[in-house]
Amino acid sequence: MANEDKVKGPASYFPAIEKKYGQPVSYWLELIGELKDMKHMERVNWLKAEHGMGHGHANAIVGYCLSQNKQ
Repeated sequence: MANEDKVKGPASYFPAIEKKYGQPVSYWLELIGELKDMKHMERVNWLKAEHGMGHGHANAIVGYCLSQNKQ
């Protein structure tokens, strides 16, 4: 795979997230999308507390969700 074809940013974590937590990324994005009253780090902390997600993975999911939805 050429360098320009590599996935960068938060999406680069998606395969590892799906493998480690057993759910497709769409599942996590839907959960985070429902937390409209929470700020970025509140959502990250929620994923960590409620689903045992690591900080980097939680931050990647939240960052991607917010960048796509402009919430």
